[in-house]
Parts: sequence; structure tokens; C-alpha cells
Amino acid sequence: MKITDKLGHLSRRDLFRLTGQFGVTSTLLAAGSFAGAMSFDSLARAAETTYDKRFAKKARYTLKFGASGFNARNLLIERAGCLEFARDLEERTDGEIRIEFIGDNQICGQLSCVEKTQLGIVDIYAASTQNSAGGAPYLNVLDYAYMFPGRASQYHFLYSPVSQKVLRDPLEKRHGLKFLFSHCELRGIQLGLGWQDKPTVTKLEQLFGTKNRVTGTQLGRIAMQLLNLNPVPIAWEETLDGLKQGLIDGAETWASAVAYANMSPVVSQSVDLRFFCGTEHTSMSAKVFDSLDEHLQDAVMESAYLAQVQVQAANEAALVKTVGFSDPQLPGTLFEEYNVRPAFLSDEEIRTAEEMCSPQYNPEPWAAWRERLDKWAGGIDTYKTISEVAREVPADMRPENVEPRRWWRSA
Repeated sequence: MKITDKLGHLSRRDLFRLTGQFGVTSTLLAAGSFAGAMSFDSLARAAETTYDKRFAKKARYTLKFGASGFNARNLLIERAGCLEFARDLEERTDGEIRIEFIGDNQICGQLSCVEKTQLGIVDIYAASTQNSAGGAPYLNVLDYAYMFPGRASQYHFLYSPVSQKVLRDPLEKRHGLKFLFSHCELRGIQLGLGWQDKPTVTKLEQLFGTKNRVTGTQLGRIAMQLLNLNPVPIAWEETLDGLKQGLIDGAETWASAVAYANMSPVVSQSVDLRFFCGTEHTSMSAKVFDSLDEHLQDAVMESAYLAQVQVQAANEAALVKTVGFSDPQLPGTLFEEYNVRPAFLSDEEIRTAEEMCSPQYNPEPWAAWRERLDKWAGGIDTYKTISEVAREVPADMRPENVEPRRWWRSA
């Protein structure tokens, strides 16, 4: 069964009926609890049960969760953990906290969710750290080129108490955001249909001179410029049209983002360049967090931890079984269905790219931003500190084997 079949029997009209009766959040939480395909009647029963449970008592706090373009369908493709976090937090607090989940770009998008959280329009948001870096520039700290050798090193860093010191605390102090959890992938170049009839990319030089969409990250642009990838700022919501119309050769993003955003039909090759982070994170207003009772703050952190563990396992499985980002590809995956070819570069090619653009080998282009981020972090050498933690695990470690830790409690 394709992942898209799970909600495939339900029309938008059916979903509108259910959300109108039971609310968006109860319907989405109910949909997210199904392991297979669902009928209208089964989802209606589940949504009613979920609604009755959630509203059995009056909540002390109702928190708006602006989830950019996410919904129950695409959160089964890119496993960002949003619904798992919301469901667990409501259950863990016995309804004292209720989450109003607002996805599908209805209240905020990839570029605006961070700002709307800072303004108090939403309390929690989910978007990529790279898109959010426009409103919270300290998030650039994750985007030094080739700082993370692989996805395992990303998860290891997020579980490390060092992440509290070098990522979470400075972000909270400077931008008023409490970084909760994140999915982890590494960005590559997603080539449009103009590359459909061209050989699968095996050499870095095949990408030189191409024109590619870039996110809001300033450090990502530095890496792309050094790799001769001609970064073009395009909003995430406009990237699909840019690829479809051939205005750009490709887009820097990660494999599951292509799949969840319905870009697979206009992408021909997913080049695994792995040159900087792709981190679809969830953050909370620090002001809202601080307003909660201590036991509720503890609940938020424990739910964030559970979501992080769930994301680590589920997204690794989804990359292979749902997205099709593997060689060979499994049948029934989205990439197989739309003829998207993963292009996995050799270690030698990745090393060439690293030597061209990473701060270790080419420090000067990074110096100004590195100094700025180090200052914001209170004098910590951000690149060196994160790089060292990232290399505490083997570069070829399987991401699902990284040991989870409660980063805020570890000594």
C-alpha cells in the first residue's frame, strides 16, 4: 500500500465535514493514529472518540501550534513528530494543556511561523531551521558546510547536553524560542525535469553552474556559492512552480521534503550532496513555556523527548519505505512512482565538495558569520564545538542506532 492511499479514499469534502464537526486537531490526531487505510466511518468514529477524550475537562492552557504546510497525510511521509508531540502532551498533562494544531499553511508558512511565534500569534511552530533563520538568525549555527558527517551525527548532537549550551540556550536568549525537537536529514540538490534524460549525477562538476533555489539560511548560501551552485532565494511555497516552469535547475533541500511537498512529479534526480543541515524542527515560545507550572514544563520536555525518539526511528524507516531514497529503491515508494533517481555521490566526491566549501578547509568566507555566531553564543567557538560532538559517533553509523538522551538533564 502506498502511503498516499491511507487518506486516499477520503475526499476533501469528507475531511471538511469531519473537521467541521470535531475540529481540525481532533480529526488530525485521529487520522494519525491509524496504521493503514481508513474509511470515512472509521475516521469519524476515531475523531469522535478523540474529541470526547480531549474535551472531557476544561484545559488550563490552549496552545496554538502553527505547523506550516503539514497535515496528517504528509506527516506520514516526512516524520517530523508534530502530531505525536501534540497527542502525548495532551495525554501526559491529562488535558491541562490542549493543542490547537493548525497546519496546511492556514496560520503561518515555512518563512513566517517563526515570526508569528515571536509575536505571540502562535505558541508553537514547526518549520525548517533554514527557513526560520530569516526571523531567528542564530539558527544559522546549524548550517556550517559539512559540519555533520551524516544523519547519525545530527541526532547525536541534538541529544547531547552540548546542544543545550551551543544551540538551545543562545536561541532562547536571543530570539525567545525554545528548541524542542527536530527531524534530521542533510541537504542535497533536487534537480528538475530538465535533468530527466541526462545521466545520473556522479561527479560534483556536473552541478557546477546550475541555478538552484536556496532557503533563508545565510550560511547555506555561502556553501552554495563556493560550490558554484548559484543560489536563488525562492520561497518554499513557490519552489514547486519554479521547478515546474524550469526557472531553476534545482532546489537545495532534502529527500523527504521533496516527497511530502508533492515535488516528486517535477524532480528527476535527488543528489545526495549532504552539504548542510535539513532540520524540520519544532520550537515553542520561551515566554509561553516560562508561564507554565513546573510540572507542565516537565511534561513539555518529556513529550519533546518522546517525539525526538519517535522521529529518529520513523523518519529513517520512511526514507527507505515511503520516500524511496535508497539504492535499490523499494517498489511502491514515491520516488519509484514518479521516477525520481537518488544520486549517491562517492566518498571522494563528497570529500572534494567538503574541501571546496567547509570552514575547515576554506575558512575565510565563513569568518564574519562565524565571529557573529560565536559572539551570540557567549564566546563559544560554535563550529569547532558542534563539529567535535558530531564526530563522537562513527561517520557511517546508522542513524536509528544513536542512543537517545535527555539533553536538558545530562551532566
